[in-house]
Amino acid sequence: MKTVAFTRSAARDLRKYQSVAARLVAKITRYAETGAGDVTQLVGSSAKRLREGDFRVIFEETPEEIIVTKIGPRGAIYD
Repeated sequence: MKTVAFTRSAARDLRKYQSVAARLVAKITRYAETGAGDVTQLVGSSAKRLREGDFRVIFEETPEEIIVTKIGPRGAIYD
């Protein structure tokens, strides 16, 4: 299992979207444990995105760790 770390801005985003925070954390944890989930490599970047409904989680992945960098609704996350 990979460890999951949140950047300061990602933790702020998670507090901002409290209504879906539990679902997002569960999806991230599930991906860290099993590798299962709707994950896609972002074009032109080393980052990946995890989809949960209308929300997206942008993260960097190393062999030991997942570093969540951004969380937000799908319309604004890629700006």
